[in-house]
Amino acid sequence: MRNLLARLGSVAFVAGFTLTAAHAADCANQGALDSNYCDANGDLVADAPTDPAKLSNPDTLVFAYTPVEDPAVYADIWAPFIDHLENVTGKDVQFFAVQSNSAEVEAMRSGRLHIAGFSTGPTPFAVNLAGAVPFAIMGGDDGQFGYRLQVFTQADSDIKTPADMAGKRIAHTSPTSNSGNQAPRALFPALGVVPDEDYEVIYSGSHDQSMLGVVAGDYDAAPVASEVVERMADRGLYDPADVRLVWESDPFPTTSFNYAHDLDPALVEKVKEAFFSFDFKGNKLGEEFEGVSKFIPITYKDQWAVIRQIQASNGVEYTPQGLAK
Repeated sequence: MRNLLARLGSVAFVAGFTLTAAHAADCANQGALDSNYCDANGDLVADAPTDPAKLSNPDTLVFAYTPVEDPAVYADIWAPFIDHLENVTGKDVQFFAVQSNSAEVEAMRSGRLHIAGFSTGPTPFAVNLAGAVPFAIMGGDDGQFGYRLQVFTQADSDIKTPADMAGKRIAHTSPTSNSGNQAPRALFPALGVVPDEDYEVIYSGSHDQSMLGVVAGDYDAAPVASEVVERMADRGLYDPADVRLVWESDPFPTTSFNYAHDLDPALVEKVKEAFFSFDFKGNKLGEEFEGVSKFIPITYKDQWAVIRQIQASNGVEYTPQGLAK
């Protein structure tokens, strides 16, 4: 399964989606959802199948976390949670280290991925194209959660404000990334600089690569997610003294944790129980995500409203082609 999923790329996602899409019968409300799904209650996510025969209750649950620079490291970091998820659900759980957002969305859409963490920007694609249902987010004891879009440059750079990025080489991460691309395109014009018009956009592929590229001088600056660069600094992947913070936004929601819409409702309740009872203290997951102490319940309709607004302002359409850019 790992090899098969790893080979899935953007082309396979578009082709597979086109070949297997089927219209939902007698659906009064779909909203932005693909024709595979229905949203009768208006909560903006796919309803569970009404036919019990179409519900999924696999012997082995496949769990994935959003694509990261070093998947092998994160497999080890997530091990305590995987053990807890197995104990609560009574299922075997397989961790899958995804290689791209497209592969992760395609895996859930085709039924091979049951529980997944999707990055902020790709979450709406997962919801609308793959039937993902966001239900949890990492947060603190006070119930707060979120990260900020931050702009970093070299410590000795002449870039002091976002407007100073005009005429420079700026690293964005990928087209679907919220903090790495969508939010800068929506927010930077009001700060005096328009991406692709006032400066050259170069897609680095990830927040890690953007930050390392700034440190190396490959890019003059980069918009990145605060939570990623903080973890990179904690692991010693760059020296904070080599860079300087230029600007940061108000908070955005972090990675959403989702279950596939067709999971058996009884199994969904067990999955939620596992998330909301997990203790981050004293294990590798808690050490990696400093300041996080629990999973907090969320809804896509409420917590992703600002992200949908940013994407709408950028003309984003939740299509396989949009995700595969």
